[in-house]
Order: sequence, then C-alpha cells, then structure tokens
Amino acid sequence: MRCPFCGHAETQVKDSRPSEDGAAIRRRRLCPECGGRFTTFERVQLRELTILKRSGRRTPFDRDKLARSIAIATRKRPIEPERIERMISLIVRQLESMGETELPSSEIGELVMKQLKQLDDVAYVRYASVYRDFREAGEFATFLGEEGLSEAAEDER
Repeated sequence: MRCPFCGHAETQVKDSRPSEDGAAIRRRRLCPECGGRFTTFERVQLRELTILKRSGRRTPFDRDKLARSIAIATRKRPIEPERIERMISLIVRQLESMGETELPSSEIGELVMKQLKQLDDVAYVRYASVYRDFREAGEFATFLGEEGLSEAAEDER
C-alpha cells in the first residue's frame, strides 16, 4: 500500500481487526520512510458495478460517493456512525446481489431512501428533497403529505 503522505511504495501493517459489522478489515499502517500512520479498509467486492445516470452517462459505482450523500442527509442527526456504516454496507450488498453489472441511478436512490426512512425521518426527507429535485415548497409539502412525514419536517425546524 502506497503511503498517502510521502508516496513511498511499501508500508507496514501494524494492526488488523474486523470492522464493527464484520464486512471489512480495518488496518492501521505505518510508513517506514516518513513515519506517517494511516488507516485502510479492505472490503469484499462481488462485482464491478456501473451506474447509468439520468443523462445516459455511465460511471463506475463509488461507495465513497454514496457515503458522502448519506452523510449530508444525516448531518447533525442523533445517529451513531456505526448504524450509518451498516446501512451503507447493506445497500452495497443489495446492489451487488441484484445480479446486474449495470444499474440505473434511480435504483440506488430508491434503496437509499428506503433505508433512510427506517433509520431517521428527517434524514429521509433531506435526502428525498435533493434526490427528487423539489423546485418549490408545494412539491415538498405534497411529498410530505404522501409519506405521512409532516412531523419529521416539524422536528427539523
């Protein structure tokens, strides 16, 4: 593993342990060149996934991008980071087990919304507002009425 600080080609593994959900191996590493310490995660990847965007463009699936979008939705919410990580791992496993190598981005969005709804109503509404691209307050209010989540919106204020 290349050192992210100095670029040295070889680093030493100082500690390895399974992550909280057992879906990854967490490794603490040390660079013998600069002395830098960093953490890596090793995960099973069942297959390479390609995402078909609304525009028709194809991009490789990026777990980190999924994690960033979920982090934005869950920011400042009382949710343990381990629960969020388990949810992300569950979504990735579901995507990989669909048997397809090319998936529309809408399927990912729907899976995320389904999981967020179970996790936290406010995070769900935040994600839905971006994913569904609400242009005006009326669309947002309609969505809240359909989902029965008007209390979640009240909690956010």
